[in-house]
Amino acid sequence: MRNLALSAALLLGLIGCATAPPTASTAYGPAQDTLWLDRLTWGASRADLAAVRTQGRAAWLDAQLAPHAPAPLPEAAQAQIQALAITQTDLLPLVQRMEAQRKAADALTDDAAKAEAQKNYQQALTKLAREASARALLNALYSPRQVQEQLTWFWFNHFNVHQYKNNLRAMVGDYEQGLRERALGRFRDLLGYTARHPAMLRYLDNEQNAANRINENHARELLELHTLGVGGGYSQRDVQELARVLTGLGVNLTDNKPKLPPQREALYRRDGLMEFNPARHDFGEKTLLGITVKGEGDAELDQVLNLLARHPSTARFVSRKLAQQFVADEPPAALVERMAERWRQTDGRIADVLRTMVQSPEFEASLGRKFKSPTHYVVSAVRLAYADKVVLNTGPMIGWLYRLGQAPYNRQTPDGYPMDENAWAGPGQMTTRFEIARAIGSGSAGLFKVEGEARDRPAFPMLVQPLYYEGIAPRLAAATQQALSQATSPQEWNTYLLASPDFMHR
Repeated sequence: MRNLALSAALLLGLIGCATAPPTASTAYGPAQDTLWLDRLTWGASRADLAAVRTQGRAAWLDAQLAPHAPAPLPEAAQAQIQALAITQTDLLPLVQRMEAQRKAADALTDDAAKAEAQKNYQQALTKLAREASARALLNALYSPRQVQEQLTWFWFNHFNVHQYKNNLRAMVGDYEQGLRERALGRFRDLLGYTARHPAMLRYLDNEQNAANRINENHARELLELHTLGVGGGYSQRDVQELARVLTGLGVNLTDNKPKLPPQREALYRRDGLMEFNPARHDFGEKTLLGITVKGEGDAELDQVLNLLARHPSTARFVSRKLAQQFVADEPPAALVERMAERWRQTDGRIADVLRTMVQSPEFEASLGRKFKSPTHYVVSAVRLAYADKVVLNTGPMIGWLYRLGQAPYNRQTPDGYPMDENAWAGPGQMTTRFEIARAIGSGSAGLFKVEGEARDRPAFPMLVQPLYYEGIAPRLAAATQQALSQATSPQEWNTYLLASPDFMHR
């Protein structure tokens, strides 16, 4: 009964943590550096803390923001990624293989056999999406490029697509990998990549967008969500004109090229699954944001994307979203304006905009007060528990994220998951987080259960480690310290730490 009472008391504290975050620390040292790392990584690690304490924050940040070749993960994590079908097969043959499976299933005449084949096709698509989730989580847990991994999640959320639209489960892994590669570069490169990726074209129905049969979905989200933002200075007429620019841009799952009149042959474009078909394009002159766009085919889109990427409204809108992710739900206007100015000075170089943000006094003052999203909570908990021991099964983590309402690639609407505390701090969410804390704190929670093996491999989490003593313990609230002191077992102690209001914030 005593243990239950303590658990209930802690749970009540969690429910109230949304309105009562821990007091911001003013002390500088390992504890403050740990908070700094918690904000910039998926959860501070002992290695990162040692690097920051030895090299200094500036050197650590420079290394994170500098362009690098892909950083190797620990061998056990890299081996899991290399074994995935999405790693071994390029997008075009992978999607074509899935399309052949779909057509074969649909062609069956026996109803029972057809239903079974169609079920197998859906399961194969789901397996590909889960592979993408596993790769993303392994990178978040163990990649040395932690800022890049946080931005990969951010950009997917910003340029959101939903996995269950058509066959997007076969595409989300490739789409995400491209975002990872561009996460710290120029915004214009991200914008061009997403605007033409088959996952985005299919998700926003641009395959249906053709001359004299306009579909505005892609154009509207490109202006409202991807660049200028609501109130960014565009009109419904601009949406319509951009939709005309986007006509003819679609997806081709075959190896066949459409038959075109000779005068249009040179304008045809094909890149993997993406196809620009000039026979479906509106070649009339357009006027967008006061700029004339002549009917030149696919090149029109590049002209428009250049305009949007450099627009002051885009600089402010995306800078504000970055500050929401890394600083506060309502970021200081002065900070957003400085970030937007740096955007304009560097032609939208994300690394430079981030450096301006991280080096600001507003960033430092916010440490420890940003509520963790479900993904950040789950990854940081596993990262603290198993930073030095690679998990062998990310399935439990994926399951927890579904329960918490922030599963990878599963936001149905194009606006992406909300980033504010109010979306994730309700009593139901806190109850689920407590259960996850208990699952991790009590044992390996299935994270080391390899497919085909009957039992989970033993791997008890060791949260009482140097990182805890140096970076976490000095800043724990008195109520958390009291709860930890009354724990009657290591499992209970782990649960209380992972479920504490202190651990819910970064």
